[in-house]
Amino acid sequence: MKDNKNNIHPVFDKILNRPDKEKLLKQHSRVIWLTGLSGSGKTTIGRHIEMELNKRGYLTQVLDGDNIRTGINSNLGFSETDRHENIRRIAEVSKLFMNCGIICINSFISPTREMRHMAMKIIGKENFIEVYINAPLEVCESRDVKGLYQKARRGEIKNFTGIDAPFEPPLNPDIELKTDELTVEESAKKALDYILPIIIYKST
Repeated sequence: MKDNKNNIHPVFDKILNRPDKEKLLKQHSRVIWLTGLSGSGKTTIGRHIEMELNKRGYLTQVLDGDNIRTGINSNLGFSETDRHENIRRIAEVSKLFMNCGIICINSFISPTREMRHMAMKIIGKENFIEVYINAPLEVCESRDVKGLYQKARRGEIKNFTGIDAPFEPPLNPDIELKTDELTVEESAKKALDYILPIIIYKST
């Protein structure tokens, strides 16, 4: 079978571009990538950041692990290969939102530095805000309302990050939020203090 890539002809240069849409929305779009263990507070803080940005008139889109896996990535499992593909698709979708001028807030474990680097390369380093939601494993387990850690320790869930699969903390995140020390409100404020100056619209 012939390579169909030869028959693909992108039209990105013929459609309205990102600056046109940022001008319309009066905001500079970015991808805010929250990474951390299950139970660290990614989803809660991501929602809080979105609500605070919405109050200030910013248009956002939240992408979250469970929601993505029930939709666009419902065919993927939790093997290393599938996790890699999960993050690749998320990064590509995030880039589409960003190119529409929308601020995309992503809450994904994305456990390895290689995965996050891949996402950053797809989105663009200048557009990628890495937020490390840092909480000790024992704290994450104590917050485990879904009982996932218990199932992982009993062997009912395989390749569970923090138990039988590794999590590699970011070496130099843009923002680090220690959620065992900060409240949700304090964490969101610290994140917003970094994010707001970047997304405030400045015409070029």
